[in-house]
Amino acid sequence: MNNRSAAPLPGATIALNEHVAPWVERLCADAAALGVEVSHDERGVRLVDAGIATPGSIAAGLLVGEICLGGLGRVELAPGPDWPSWLQVRSSLPVLACLGSQYAGWSLAASKEETGGKKFFALGSGPARALAAKEALYGELGWRDQGTRGVLVMEVDRPPPAVVIDKILRDCALPPEGLTIVLTPTRSAAGTTQVVARVLEVALHKAHELHFALADIVDGVGWAPLPAPHPDGVEAMGRSNDAILYGGRVHLSVRGSDAEAERLARALPCRNSPDYGRSFAQTFRDAGFDFYKIDPALFAPAEVWVSNVDSGRSWHAGGTDLGLLQRLWQEAS
Repeated sequence: MNNRSAAPLPGATIALNEHVAPWVERLCADAAALGVEVSHDERGVRLVDAGIATPGSIAAGLLVGEICLGGLGRVELAPGPDWPSWLQVRSSLPVLACLGSQYAGWSLAASKEETGGKKFFALGSGPARALAAKEALYGELGWRDQGTRGVLVMEVDRPPPAVVIDKILRDCALPPEGLTIVLTPTRSAAGTTQVVARVLEVALHKAHELHFALADIVDGVGWAPLPAPHPDGVEAMGRSNDAILYGGRVHLSVRGSDAEAERLARALPCRNSPDYGRSFAQTFRDAGFDFYKIDPALFAPAEVWVSNVDSGRSWHAGGTDLGLLQRLWQEAS
């Protein structure tokens, strides 16, 4: 079992940040209609506020979700059972879109001394990660992006300080006018939407942790219910995670052996975690607000299908708990 791609990564010839530029320009051009606000810092770096001082919107979150995927996936509202709003996420280049771009894996921090006030921490996601390629994951993928434009998404409630922006520019080798940073606090409609839109990415990340050969994952579709955002940051983060843990459904198409496909299906759902069964916000509080104290197996969709396109066989494991979500999200009648 090996999580390194034995073959060239599908789609690796795509200049990801250049490819997604039309999505970024659409977000900025339609800012008023999407409930976002565009500004520039003193150097010319473009900042898009999608929910800090502006209302944001579900529509903005759908577009930010596609930007996070590098324009290599679609994020749409779709019908679903027992909840009024669901998202569907699909990509025919799921490894590049989800792990190479969407995954929030770039740690960006600054101390109080560096900011001149309050310390700052964020996990950067989106295509600009692939320009910096600071994560070991890019060595495993055998790929990094190049270009003169980049876009990074941060789930934060305030703009990044200058020292963090300097680091992004330096590590991505971008001119200030080539960088766009999209800010999406989870307590906003856009923020909740773009987090729930990670339902497919969570499955890809879990497959990577299970040492499944990434080059053998050839297609993916995910669905998850979309909750209303919550004004409290911890509760908002909990709702967006619960949507995936208890309502997320993913179908992966793979190549290779049936034994590996079945192993992936059986091991992937979050029910394999001892932390399964209660709200993520409560789990987070019990862990002392430390993600690293939460069992990693919990970060996975609720229900999974894996189909082997070489043999035509499929496996199913896990299951949703929409009743739990309704108790968490919906007021009693």
